[in-house]
Amino acid sequence: MKTNRQNQRQKRAFIIGLLGFLWLFPAVPAQESNEAIVKSEFISDNPPTPSSHASTIAETRSGLAAAWFGGTREGNMDVSIWISRHNGQQWSPAAELINGADEAEHVRYPCWNPVLFRSRYGPLYLFYKVGRSPSTWWGMVMSSENEGQTWTRPKRLPKDIYGPIRNKPIELPDGTILCGSSTENAGWRVHIERTRYPFGEWTKTGPLNSAMEYGAIQPTFLLHDPERLQILCRTKSGVVTECWSEDKGFTWHRMTSTGLPNPNSAIDALMLHDGRSLLVFNPTTSGRGVLSLAMSKDGRFWNSAVELENSPGEEFSYPAIVQSSDGRLHITYTWKRQKIKHVVIDPFRLKAGPLLNPPPAE
Repeated sequence: MKTNRQNQRQKRAFIIGLLGFLWLFPAVPAQESNEAIVKSEFISDNPPTPSSHASTIAETRSGLAAAWFGGTREGNMDVSIWISRHNGQQWSPAAELINGADEAEHVRYPCWNPVLFRSRYGPLYLFYKVGRSPSTWWGMVMSSENEGQTWTRPKRLPKDIYGPIRNKPIELPDGTILCGSSTENAGWRVHIERTRYPFGEWTKTGPLNSAMEYGAIQPTFLLHDPERLQILCRTKSGVVTECWSEDKGFTWHRMTSTGLPNPNSAIDALMLHDGRSLLVFNPTTSGRGVLSLAMSKDGRFWNSAVELENSPGEEFSYPAIVQSSDGRLHITYTWKRQKIKHVVIDPFRLKAGPLLNPPPAE
C-alpha cells in the first residue's frame, strides 16, 4: 500500500514531466490551430526595406501576384512599390516595381496603396498613388500582358480620378468596373468611380457620406446580385460603416453603421463563390493587435470565423483577400510594419462563431 509520501513524490514527478513536455511542445497559437488555415508564411523572410505596408494580391493566369509599398518609413521619399509573384511553389524575391520619381520636376515623391486587378478581358493592372500625403496625392496606373513579369510605363489617371484607393475594384456582369475611392483633403469622404476596360472613360459619384457624420475612407465591395451592391468602409468613428445600392452602383443609400468595431484601420471584403460574405478587419475600437476574418450570410449580420493574429500592442493591418480559381482564400496583410504575411484558408472549413454585431435589444 502506497504511503502519502510516495503519492506526493509521484505527483511531483508527474508535474515535472508534464512541464517538460509542454516546454518541448509549446501551446499552438490560435491562428495556427484553426483548422481552416492551410498555410501561413511571409512573402519575404528578409524584406528589402525596413518597412513594408498596404499589400494587395491578385490571381493571374500563372499564379498569384502581390504588391505593397516599402521604404524606410511610410511617407518618406524613398517609399516605392514592390512586387512578388508566386509560381505555385514559392514567392519570388521582392523586386522594386516603380517609384515616385518625377524627372520633369527633378524630385521623388513617396508611393502609396498599390492595388492589383485583372479584369475578365484585360491584362493585369496596378493602380497606385503618388504624392507627399493622402490629401495631395494623385492616381497612377500601369499594366502587364505577361502576368507581372514586365510592365508598361505608368500613366496618370484623369484629374480628380484616383482609381481604387486601397481595395480591389469589382467587375459587374456587364463589364462595368467599379472602383471604391475616397478623398482626405476636405474631410474623409467616400465616392465610387466607374469605368470599363480599357479604362478610356471615367465617371464618379458625389460623396456618399458627410464627413461630419462619419469620416469614412477606403470602401470595399460586396456584390450580392447583378444590381445589388454593398460597400463597407473604414472610419474615424470606431465602427465599420456600410452603404447599399440597388441599381449597379449609380445611386446609394445613406451611410450607416454596421455595428462592427473599427480602430480607424483598413478592411477588405469578399463575396465567395457560394454566396457567403467575408470581411477581414481589426475587431477592436483601438489598436491593431488583433486581426480576424468574419463571415456573413447576408452582409448585415457577421459571425467570427478565424482569428489571424492576436498580440495586443503589435500591428497587423491593411488586409487584402481574394479567392483563387481552386476555391482557396488568400489573405495578405502588414505584419508589424516589417513584413507582408500570406495566409491560405480553405473556405469549406470555415465555421461560424459568435455573432459580432447582434441587433439592438427592443
